[in-house]
Amino acid sequence: MELTKEVEQLMFKNIDSLLSPKPMSLEAGIKRLENGMLHVAMRNVMPNCKGKMLDWWFTYFETTADLKLWHPHDHVLHSGWDSKWIKNENYIGATIHATESLGVIPPVPAVIKFHHPAEIFNPEILEQAYTNKDVSAVVYARIGFGENTPTDRNGDPMDGYMFHVVRDTPQGCTLRSHFFLGASSAGSNDLLSDEIGFGLMEHCYCEFTYLAQVLPSLYYAENTRGDKAPFLW
Repeated sequence: MELTKEVEQLMFKNIDSLLSPKPMSLEAGIKRLENGMLHVAMRNVMPNCKGKMLDWWFTYFETTADLKLWHPHDHVLHSGWDSKWIKNENYIGATIHATESLGVIPPVPAVIKFHHPAEIFNPEILEQAYTNKDVSAVVYARIGFGENTPTDRNGDPMDGYMFHVVRDTPQGCTLRSHFFLGASSAGSNDLLSDEIGFGLMEHCYCEFTYLAQVLPSLYYAENTRGDKAPFLW
């Protein structure tokens, strides 16, 4: 199935609800869409982390060792960012190539191209969500998996979408991760399996639980934005 603007508008007609702190009908689980794609959701609590830290993380990691801090089991290989990625400064518009597994599901290459969230969320609602502190970071990307991942003329992987929406809390932050996968097989007799969806749920929960254990110290030690670590004594 081709991911046209018309397909996106239909699939994401309620996407702005991700920006609200109110509970959603799918906070964690999988759902088969009418077009055959798979919607996968996971909700993580990240103690002592903030949205600014997670946003910075995407400008920081650049090696396989960094990826393994994020998930020491499933993350296999970092194959590089393109030239639009700038260390400690920018990941919007950048593309990353990596190899990862989903638990018992064998490793596969992945291609992820990041976009500004205002390209798919309503810009006014997005801005208001930041102003109201309903969100503190929003990450949006196009994604694809497998050898020779198909991309369109803009370099976007043609198989799906990834969203990470962060809301700061007194304890740290809450992260909503939502994936829309399987466009390449939608409409066929070989739909993306539920097993992949459940594997991604487990992967997503684990990777952000691992990351929460190291992200605050990394952020205060490595970022160039001038933030100082709190004195804990």
